Amino acid sequence: MMFLDKDHDARKNGELLSVISEKQIDIEAVIKETEQLFQKCKKNNPAPQFNKEPIKVPFFERMMEQIFRLFARPFRILEPTPLYVDSDGNVFPKWKPKLDDEYKTLMSRIIKEVNIEDYGGIGDGKTDNTAAFKRALGNGRVRVNIPEGIFITKGICLPSWTCLVGAGKGKTTIKLHESASKGTRLITNANHWKGNHHIYVQGMSLDWNVERLGYVKKTSTWGNHSSCLTYANVSYGWVKDVEAINPGLHCFDISSTLYNYAGDGYRAKGGSRYVWLDNLNGYGFGDDGITTHHSDYIFISNSHMCDPSGRAHQKGYSNSNGVEIDDGSRNVLLVNNSSARCFGGIEIKAHQNSSAASNVQIVGHISVNDNRSYNFRHIGHHKSTDTESKSAYNITAMNLAAIKPVFTDLYKYSTPRGLVVSAYKNVIINHFTLIGHPDYDYSGNPVIAIQYRARNVNLSNISVRDFKIAGAAIKVYGGENRADSVSINHVEVRDSTLKVIDIGKDVQDICIK
Repeated sequence: MMFLDKDHDARKNGELLSVISEKQIDIEAVIKETEQLFQKCKKNNPAPQFNKEPIKVPFFERMMEQIFRLFARPFRILEPTPLYVDSDGNVFPKWKPKLDDEYKTLMSRIIKEVNIEDYGGIGDGKTDNTAAFKRALGNGRVRVNIPEGIFITKGICLPSWTCLVGAGKGKTTIKLHESASKGTRLITNANHWKGNHHIYVQGMSLDWNVERLGYVKKTSTWGNHSSCLTYANVSYGWVKDVEAINPGLHCFDISSTLYNYAGDGYRAKGGSRYVWLDNLNGYGFGDDGITTHHSDYIFISNSHMCDPSGRAHQKGYSNSNGVEIDDGSRNVLLVNNSSARCFGGIEIKAHQNSSAASNVQIVGHISVNDNRSYNFRHIGHHKSTDTESKSAYNITAMNLAAIKPVFTDLYKYSTPRGLVVSAYKNVIINHFTLIGHPDYDYSGNPVIAIQYRARNVNLSNISVRDFKIAGAAIKVYGGENRADSVSINHVEVRDSTLKVIDIGKDVQDICIK
């Protein structure tokens, strides 16, 4: 069985997916095929949802939503981003040339290149370098080089027009000082309220030094604090070749100024835009490895997240995901990433009192021993007494692998799944390989679950093998909060004792080929 450790090089994921799926796919053709399925899906008028009288929102929650609306704006779904494939088979969003132009602009605005040692920086693992980084960065328009060593700091704030460049993962380490507070962000941009732009970070390890806290029940404070790297209200940002170690909350958080809970149909002001994360590693995170909130046009590629601590949550209830595309995020592209031993490999979601992520595209992902390899949901919009989600729309995912989803101590009551879709509409899953273990007891649970008022879901080219002690390969749940308008095409189940497809009561609109 495959094991991906914390140093896994995710740049090999494209090749690994060919081995796992036992086929060499033409990714350009699969993208085109998936787009055609998506356009057809969008045109379909889904079966209506069954709605009981909604439960009234408590007064305190309604009051808090009104307060958050002071810092919010109406949510709307953008046009999905087209994808293109270059001559080497690399997949990019259509807006990447715009980001490349802004990178050239950043390089032209850098007026000096300095070494942190020239400003008193010492990488001995003891000296406090906070003041040295502040002097070296100044007001921006600078590239600060950091040589090999361990550089202690109480936090680094990056102004606009800045490059911070180390000698590589494991060579240059920036580590939080023993006296840094629990809420410290190791690296972040200088002004979350006014925003920053054109910030580039490359080639280093970021050690949040969770050990300094000793034993605490919770390793994070609130909002987008307590992370290794946070971009909040950043336009044109890059993070490349960076490792994040044991953050209290997130390894990498691409965020708005504040998280916002103004209700479904609203999203935060001050979100980040046009950010590329590439070749990142992260582990030991208290919540999620990579996360996005209320931000648009985000590209995440060739990155690997594994082995969360889950310590930002109550023990046994840790929703710690490798990659989480969260509240209000729009037009996010994930390419050839991987996750291992998390609660969720990729979770696309929102909280009840926020808008859901929309227009999320996944091209290649490997999930190994995650509890729920792929988990798409809008919490609080699942029951027949919940309001219908206004924002949970448009997910396309292709060339996926789920390898032995398992029960986990992170979330002790969560049953393992290869895929769960809840509340979302217009979801396309194309070319998906799921591999279990013939001796693992899944306690009669299905491998794929389409449930909780999901609509317009298309599963195509699904391969399931080595699940013996489980329920159905694919289960479409019925009942009052049933899924509906589901299309299932080209499913292969082998080396398993599963029922292939299980359709629940009252499901009205289903097509199986």
